[in-house]
Parts: sequence; structure tokens; C-alpha cells
Amino acid sequence: MSDSQWERIKDRLPGREGHVGGTAADNRLFVQAVLYRYRAGIPWRDLPARFGDWKNVHRRLRRWCEGGVIERIFRHLAADRDNDCMMIDSTIVRAHQHSAGARKKGGADQAIGWPHGGLTSKIYAIVGAAGKAVALSLTPGQRADITEAAPMLDEVDPKAFIADRAYDADPLIEKLEERQITPVIPSRKNRRDPRKLSFRLYKNRNIIERFFARLKQFRGIATRYDRLTSTFLAALQLVFAIMRIN
Repeated sequence: MSDSQWERIKDRLPGREGHVGGTAADNRLFVQAVLYRYRAGIPWRDLPARFGDWKNVHRRLRRWCEGGVIERIFRHLAADRDNDCMMIDSTIVRAHQHSAGARKKGGADQAIGWPHGGLTSKIYAIVGAAGKAVALSLTPGQRADITEAAPMLDEVDPKAFIADRAYDADPLIEKLEERQITPVIPSRKNRRDPRKLSFRLYKNRNIIERFFARLKQFRGIATRYDRLTSTFLAALQLVFAIMRIN
């Protein structure tokens, strides 16, 4: 993590100087330990000794997950965005066999599904024209793309909304039009009255494809090893935040 990246997030972490409670001298080392683990895709117990006891690092990550620390960092950075146009898409990540087996609380499936091909999770993201993520969601791998579009749309207010043909559904189109957001979504082939499409805007969809390509350079994201949704989601939020200020 560079000094400029650290300056953007350090004042929003617990244990900072002047914060209620004890002052943590190793906040930066801890964040770098978490990033290293997900970048390398290693088991927690293989974390290099320079980061300290791996059990303490994992325990602290769980504490920050439960306290919503990482989510607040992501939302703070995501609030700085350009609303001209945004795009949504999803990507499938393989869930390692070690990610299965978590206890289900209240019927929670831990966002791991059983589609054809084995255990998978699906990451959804809404990205701005600059390639910065502004919203995200995590579901089991077999979930249809259209199911997450409307809830995630409630978090943003773009002038134009770009998506592929999988998002061409009347309820979503109507919601966009009600909010005076221009839908840039190709019509399905079975539509009787295809909508006009701005290809000038639609060609920008490669931005989100490049975003997912960068995201999957983190091997611990490209393959999910975490059993709990909250842990994996927090890792995504942290990686998204660092990618925003890279």
C-alpha cells in the first residue's frame, strides 16, 4: 500500500490517534496483511511472520467485519463518484472446497451455490465511467443476474445505466424510466419492439469487464476460500476501496 493510499483511509480506522479506546500502532501493517493474503491467495496460517500472528490478523478482520469498519471505508470512498453513466455486470468465482461447511444461521446459504460445475459465488458490481466500483453484492453462483439489479440501483443515481442483454427486463426498464435514467441495455431478440440503443455509450461496457479482470488478479478473490459471506464481502470491499485509490 502506497503512502497516498494509506492517507485516504487511515483516519477512518478504529485505533487511530485520538479515537476512543487504545491507539493501534499497526493499523497499516494489518491492512497490508489482509491485502497480501487475498492478493496471494494463501491460507491464513501461511501469512509471512512479518505481519504477526496469523490468528490475530484473522481475528481482527472478523472483528472489523462485525463492526462494519471496512464497509464504511468502501461507502465513504464510493460516495466520491461521477453520476454521468454507470454500468452493472457480474462475474463467477470458484468457491474452494474449504469454503463449504459453515453453519447456516437463519437459513443463510453463505452466498455459495451449486450450479453445474461445482461450488461458486457470484460477484455483482456497479462501476462508474472511471472504472471505480460504487456498489457491490454477493450471491450464490446460480442466481440470475437480473435479481440484483434493482436493489443495487437504489444505491446510485446515474444519468445513464449500461448493462448487457441479461438485464433486459420490463420491471428494471420501467424503474429506470421512472427515475429518468437512460437505459443503455440491448433488447432481447424476442422483443417485439426493440428499444433504440446508443452504441456510443454501450461500447463503454468494456470498462466493467476490465474492472473484473483487475479484481481477479487477487487470487484470494478469484477463488473463494472464506466460509463466511461477511468475511469474503469485507475482503471485496477492501480490495474495491484500494482499487479506487490506486
